[in-house]
Amino acid sequence: MFKPTPNPPENDAVSPYATDSNKLNEAAERALDLHFPSTADIKATPRTPNTLFTVDPKATTETLVVYLVETLASVDVMVHHLVDHLDGGSRNALLGISNSIMLAEITANRVLDQIDPSQ
Repeated sequence: MFKPTPNPPENDAVSPYATDSNKLNEAAERALDLHFPSTADIKATPRTPNTLFTVDPKATTETLVVYLVETLASVDVMVHHLVDHLDGGSRNALLGISNSIMLAEITANRVLDQIDPSQ
């Protein structure tokens, strides 16, 4: 039978990098070090907090707790709105989240009562 293509060479093709595998390994390590700093480098870098969303340091505790209560109430309303559109396990999970929000809201209201007990 006639074969239109020749047989492959008898010797295995050697990678052009085989003799320089140490150089290739060092280059790969340098590239990784450049793009992925070590844990020690990350921990040595001072943390600079993002100031895009900050809470006014002059805000009183009462103001912060009132905002917390209002935010929790808003989130609870949104969750209850979504619950109406779901069935099954997703609905049950969202109702569980709603209960957690409600407990957090009750706790925040209790803190608010302790801040200003006159009301």
